[in-house]
Amino acid sequence: MTNDDYKSKIGTLIQETRQSRGLTQTQLAKALNTSQSAINRIEKGGQNISLEMLARISEVLSSEIVSLNQSGKINFRINGGKKLSGEIEIKTSKNAAVALLCASLLNRGTTTIRRVARIEEVNRIIDVLQSIGVKIRWLNEKNDLEITPPARLKLENMDVEAAKRTRTVIMLLGPLLHQYKEFKLPFAGGCNLGVRTIEPHMMGLAPFGLNVDTNGNCYHATVQKKPITNAILLTERGDTATENVIMASALYDGEVTIRNASPNYMVQDLCFFLQKLGIKIDGIGTTTLKIHGVRDINKNVDYFPSEDPIEAMSLIAASLVTDSEVTIKRAPIEFIEIELSILKNMGLQSEISEEYKANNGETRLVDIKILRSKLQAPKDKLHSMPFPGVNMDNLPFLGLIATVANGRTLLHDWSYENRAIYFTELSKLNAKIELVDPHRVYITGPTKWKSADVISPPALRPSVVIMLAMLAAPGRSILRDVYSINRGYEDFANRLNTLGADIETLREI
Repeated sequence: MTNDDYKSKIGTLIQETRQSRGLTQTQLAKALNTSQSAINRIEKGGQNISLEMLARISEVLSSEIVSLNQSGKINFRINGGKKLSGEIEIKTSKNAAVALLCASLLNRGTTTIRRVARIEEVNRIIDVLQSIGVKIRWLNEKNDLEITPPARLKLENMDVEAAKRTRTVIMLLGPLLHQYKEFKLPFAGGCNLGVRTIEPHMMGLAPFGLNVDTNGNCYHATVQKKPITNAILLTERGDTATENVIMASALYDGEVTIRNASPNYMVQDLCFFLQKLGIKIDGIGTTTLKIHGVRDINKNVDYFPSEDPIEAMSLIAASLVTDSEVTIKRAPIEFIEIELSILKNMGLQSEISEEYKANNGETRLVDIKILRSKLQAPKDKLHSMPFPGVNMDNLPFLGLIATVANGRTLLHDWSYENRAIYFTELSKLNAKIELVDPHRVYITGPTKWKSADVISPPALRPSVVIMLAMLAAPGRSILRDVYSINRGYEDFANRLNTLGADIETLREI
């Protein structure tokens, strides 16, 4: 095969992948900071394409265009020490998106989810749903997603490899238990943060008649329906466990009361979506929900998930750790106001706009301008609590901010077995981190950053923390194998580059 043949085949692959993602050549060119004519030449096989450009195209399209070898890991080369400036708009919540994708199985009609985050976690769930017969297509450049389920799902055809790469698959239990007397799901994957039991899911779904046996590499579910006579008490206020029970309640022909429910942002988005499907829900935003389910849902519906508070906190941390002024637009204030209060007590200077509503008509948003601030270590330890406390996914970013605060901070990450340990990776960038035990670290600042070569931890938030620290470190740093970041953030490196960061995407060969 000649060089021209290779260029033609790669161009055709890029064109087909772009079209399947619902992007025009102009939109792809904008995402890559190149011209529409360059994309046109590439797709026609008329232009040489570097491995780096191929990696960037693969990242934007969320598809590996060419498999160079089995590893094919994506790395970031970060030229740090630069100030950030400008405005950036928060993307919609990935945790809401994956829940809504699962909830679409409750509806026999067509569900359209607006402005969906194009990330690996969403792509994996789409792969799973498509493999069992769900018709899914991207509608336009605004990332609107249309979902139409078949009359009967082909669960036996499930893409097991895709399912194993996401923990979200466990949230299919709630939607499926009313539709099938018996089914199997692969074991849930996701971030490697230690053992995470699914027992709260099982206890919350047992009143509906669900029984799950684990054998081999799957959950074997059987259902013997029975009436619910008492309130369902969740043994822990987990987000996904709450969502699973809510989805099971939606197709229960009667009233279900859930106590100790999570009122977190993704749970609220799920409830607002179900209300559009005709489900009556009382107590949204509280720990007690009363859900009046229906026997069948067949409705064409569209829904806008709200913005991601964790991304908002990530960008606040990026601003502070680089001592920069950045305006963060469309931040869901209800879900970061405790974190902002803690930072204000540490010396944060900011300007916050008047509140306005998200496109879902419910969530309260603001624009936040982060000003250059001289921070002091907090007087109390940093720790998370179930909402409305500090979000457990925001805690790592508070810890990162503590590295540039004057003084010594104790961070207690009680909710995961291993995540606090990942803070020690910041030592490679010259942060002073003392590990007390797997849950607690002391952080002493301010840090005089230095560049480093680091392998990403196998977990989303710790990986992003290292990435943002590298933005502050003068010189050239390498962050290797950034799959975890792409799993939870849409085009994060390029979006940071619009603020003045200098991040190059590289692929190993």
